[in-house]
Formats: sequence, C-alpha cells, structure tokens
Amino acid sequence: MVLKMVNPVVACSQISCTWDQDKNIDKAEQLINKAVKKGVNIFLLQELFTSPYFCSSQDPKFFKLAQPFENNNLIEKFSKIASKFSVVLPVSFFEKDKNSYYNTVAIIDSNGEVLGKYRKSHIPQNPGYEEKYYFSPGNSGFKVWETRVCKIGVGICWDQWFPECARSMALEGADLLFYPSAIGSEPQDPTINSKNHWQTVMRGHAAANMVGVIASNRIGNELNNDVNMNFYGHSIIINETGEIVKDMGNDEEGYASYTFDLESLRNKRSEWGLFRDRREDLYSK
Repeated sequence: MVLKMVNPVVACSQISCTWDQDKNIDKAEQLINKAVKKGVNIFLLQELFTSPYFCSSQDPKFFKLAQPFENNNLIEKFSKIASKFSVVLPVSFFEKDKNSYYNTVAIIDSNGEVLGKYRKSHIPQNPGYEEKYYFSPGNSGFKVWETRVCKIGVGICWDQWFPECARSMALEGADLLFYPSAIGSEPQDPTINSKNHWQTVMRGHAAANMVGVIASNRIGNELNNDVNMNFYGHSIIINETGEIVKDMGNDEEGYASYTFDLESLRNKRSEWGLFRDRREDLYSK
C-alpha cells in the first residue's frame, strides 16, 4: 500500500546481451546502481535480459533456460537489489511451470517483496520472433500492482500492440504502464523498420488512457542459428498526453529517467473525463 504520495522517478534502459548470463545480470545491476543514485525509484529492464533473444529461432536446447517462479535465483537476487536500493523492479524471466513455459515478469516492490507475476498474454509467431514455439499464452490476466511508489501495470513486448491490454490495466487503476521489450529487424524483409510504428502505438496508449508509458528494448546485433537480428533500442518514456519525454536512440547502452508528477497526472485524468464518459453498454455489441 502506498503510505504517502511519492512522485515516480522512472527509468527505461537498454543493453546488448551475450551468452554470458552473469555478465548480463551484472550489467543490469550496475545500471540500477547508477540510476538509484540519481533518485530513480522504478527501473525497467528489457525483456529476457539475461541472454540473447533466443526466440529468433526454434531450438529445443533453449528450454533449459527456463526456471520456476518459486525459489528462482534471478528473482531472489533482484529482490535483494530492490530492497537495498529502495527501487521497484519488474524483472523479466523465462518461466517453467510443471510442463508449461511462459514469458513472465516478476513484480518486485521497493522493499524487496515479490508482489506477484504477469505472464505475457499475446504470443507472436513471425520470422525472427518464434515465440509460440517456446511460450504458452499467459493465463494471469492483466494486473495492476500497488507498489510503494504508485500503481503500475505491466505488459510484455507484443502485448503493447493491443489497446485492450493498456485499457484493461488503466481500468484497474494503473498510473504507469511498463513494457519490457525485444523488437528490431524483420528477417523476411530487411527494409522494414517498425520503430516509428512501435512508438506511435504506445503514444496512443498513453494519451488514450492518460497514463505514463515506459518501454525498455534491447540493442545490438544477435546471430542465433543463422538468424541475424538487429535490435533497434529507442527505449522510451511517454507522458500522460502521449509526448515522448525520453528516447534513448538505437545504440546507446544505459538508462534514461523522468519524474512524473503523480498528483498532477491523476488530476488531469479525472478532469478529462475519459473514464467517466465510457459507454460499456455499447462496447459489448
């Protein structure tokens, strides 16, 4: 429960990843360490940040990367980091639950408490994004967590293309929406650059729901079983009117931060009447 009004100081981030998982985790921890010294209290890491994006090809060996939610070493490590630095951390990981596999984010509050998890709902299946091979569709539903900073919702990458995801979390009271991501080139057509489309969709979610939107993408070139992927970064923070207030560029490794005025954001949303004037009686037809 939020004990007092705290303005969210959020950070998006982006790193390049190798198959040295410890190095990737150390790199992420170093960024968090730097960010909290500048006042950041919610830090978003990118999707599946402990390794290269293995979903670019279908290979059964990568199922060995999955770990259960309970007694998870990665979550335990970042829980300690969250507690040490008083920072909220949505942490992406490859989850194994009995014989099922999910693309999951653990939500860790700033006191180190694990509030729960969200499982990716929309699973893509396109060249370079072979996720249906690895992941079952999430069954957690869209959730909002009341952290010690503010109320947050979390979607994962392909979820961010669906307005229903953002609206569902906004209806549950989210102030900010976080999207860890892995998006870049399209192997079937190297002329496609989806960056502008990707950012525009998220700007729409922010403006239509009057919430902040934060997305962290990966950067760098990754070769996986002859599939070459270039991830374009451009991790962003978008304010409640859809304005991009931070954009990291396509090859910058690090983080960018922004402070939301929480009281002002909530007042604007109430005054604008977007949720007052909804017509649920029409939407089900």
